[in-house]
Amino acid sequence: MSDKSKLGSLRSNNLVLQENVSAYLFLLPFLIFFVGFVLYPMFMCLFTSFFDATMGRKDIFIGFQNYKELANDPVFWVALRNTLVIVVVSVPVTCIFSLWVATIISRMPMAATSAFRCIFYLPVVTGSVAVTMVWKWMFNNYYGIFNYLGQNMGLIDKPINWLGNPKYALGCIILILLTTSVGQPIVLYVSALDNVDKSLVEAAEVDGATPMQAFWRVKWPQMMPTTLYILVITTINSFQCFALIQLLTSGGPKNSTMTIMYYIYYNAFKLYRYGYGNAMGVILAIIIAILSAVQFKLGQEK
Repeated sequence: MSDKSKLGSLRSNNLVLQENVSAYLFLLPFLIFFVGFVLYPMFMCLFTSFFDATMGRKDIFIGFQNYKELANDPVFWVALRNTLVIVVVSVPVTCIFSLWVATIISRMPMAATSAFRCIFYLPVVTGSVAVTMVWKWMFNNYYGIFNYLGQNMGLIDKPINWLGNPKYALGCIILILLTTSVGQPIVLYVSALDNVDKSLVEAAEVDGATPMQAFWRVKWPQMMPTTLYILVITTINSFQCFALIQLLTSGGPKNSTMTIMYYIYYNAFKLYRYGYGNAMGVILAIIIAILSAVQFKLGQEK
């Protein structure tokens, strides 16, 4: 190799090194944040789940005792059941409703489509506390709008304690969660519909396909990546339902709205049983990881 080639190769290697160093320097703030606020807390959660960690005294290693206690904790199983009910109901309803609304507003003029996207996205950008307080007023026993309309329309004879009755409390939580969860999926589905290859749709229509056939055979397969993302994100958000429970019911009445996230908070920050709360956090993370993996697998097969 000539001296000129060696010099050119050296300069090229130096340039690549400089670019790599610059790239890592730009990434360094994020990496520090990720390690300090994501990886380290995850490790400590797993680590302390094997300890009897309580405020005011030294942690005591107890192995899998926290997990054994979870297996025999009736409140944990109630919380798990309620959480699964929320996920099973809210995830498919959110996806189906969002797709239906997006299909309708995507056919409207551009100005109307933009307006409806803003309207449906408002609950997402509005503070969860503010939205929850509005719903709390609507469900109020004495002057809530649901009791007022129900009595005036003859649907109910007397006011219902919506959030204080085990028969209705969890359903109310799911309804509120649905209204705050559909905004982002609607916006994503509208964008996915806009990105569908129009030539394939036109070809299907020329071949005699009905609008429904064109949707399921042509549009739907192209929207699968968006649907997979919505399914995973909605599932995770449903499992992490906490603010609504804390502000409205605190897990009551009679644990009818107790979820795993709120039970973790209750044990860790009210009973100061950090190890026990972290054990529940590990179980929740495993459940979410398994369901997400299944959703990815099913999405790839389709």
